[in-house]
Amino acid sequence: MSEFTGQCACGAIRYEIDRTPLIVHACHCRDCQRLTGSAFAVNLVFERNALTIPSGTPVSVKLDTSSGEPQEVFYCDACSTNLWSKYHSMPYDVLYVRGGALNEADKIPTPVHVYTRSKRSWATIPEDAPAFAETSDMNTVWPAESLARLEKVAL
Repeated sequence: MSEFTGQCACGAIRYEIDRTPLIVHACHCRDCQRLTGSAFAVNLVFERNALTIPSGTPVSVKLDTSSGEPQEVFYCDACSTNLWSKYHSMPYDVLYVRGGALNEADKIPTPVHVYTRSKRSWATIPEDAPAFAETSDMNTVWPAESLARLEKVAL
């Protein structure tokens, strides 16, 4: 049974995810702002093996990031919907799935806000939301269960 399903805007690519996310980030970095055309990207982090694609085939492009390591962005070639990314700086086999393409957007857990140093001045982060000027420390912010799952997909 799928925990989440998603699709591109034209419906050519449909995907399923069979578990809850390791963590959810609202990323305010300039790369995510440009990539999404918005103030931030909502990324649900999953093990790559959690995602299956019953229809369609995404294409990808590698983009430079401010970290110096590429980000591989997967999208629909027909409608250009950005579906997920693989950050090559991560030593784990995980994907950052874009929350906006999920069918069950109301099921997305509250995000941790990262790279807030470059957030748009008019964007408001809830006072009780964890927020970090850069990235968060995985060992203190990520749930213990997620860290255990992550170790199973170390590269």
